[in-house]
Amino acid sequence: MKPLVLICSQDREFYLTYGHILEADVFTKELADGVEDALKLAVEREPKAVLLDCQPASATGSNIFAQLKGDPRTGGLPVIALIGPGAEKQHIDLLKAGIDDSFVRPIDPAKLLDCLRAKLALAKPGSNGIANGRLLRCGSLEMNVDARRVHANGHDIHLGPLQFKLLQHLLETPGKMFSRFELKSAAWGEKIHIGERTIDVHISRIRKELKRTSAGCVIRTIRSDGYSVEEADAEPEPDGE
Repeated sequence: MKPLVLICSQDREFYLTYGHILEADVFTKELADGVEDALKLAVEREPKAVLLDCQPASATGSNIFAQLKGDPRTGGLPVIALIGPGAEKQHIDLLKAGIDDSFVRPIDPAKLLDCLRAKLALAKPGSNGIANGRLLRCGSLEMNVDARRVHANGHDIHLGPLQFKLLQHLLETPGKMFSRFELKSAAWGEKIHIGERTIDVHISRIRKELKRTSAGCVIRTIRSDGYSVEEADAEPEPDGE
């Protein structure tokens, strides 16, 4: 499955141009034309990265970035801004706000693709992918931390950036119970405030992927205080909280 990149722009020519660049490589794309649309699609479609169109006379791009980074469900998404000529101040403001990367247009398409590949730890065309990397295992599940890939029984497990961080933290120490606070700090950082329900929703989505691929490991709820991951036994793990 090709990695999905969400293109946030109100300029049809921008979308067609950069959408073609992405799809000529290993990516697929989807359009978001406003703040609400961008946040909605980022949650529902779980893209791997966001490409942000920042025009000199518009604050839309900056507003989308602020919404994405401020929402705990999408705060881990890499966001790359393409700044229009003459918007140097906007460029500086985005850098101060913590944009993952930004470029002033025009930009060499190869440079943009290299940036996306680096953010998502994807191999360059013609290579055999990332052969080595730190591996975490549980049952038949294998996570390549450096390549940011998870698979089990020959099936890829598709996780959003936050879900990847949650599962990675659990897999670092199989069998250990991590509190919701510890998991929140690992995935969102200590400065982001979210409710316990948000963590439960992400854990539920991970569980569904583990079940779908018969991964041979389960995420268990420990006395409603937290979660642990361990190899599955004969009893199936319920998709509870």
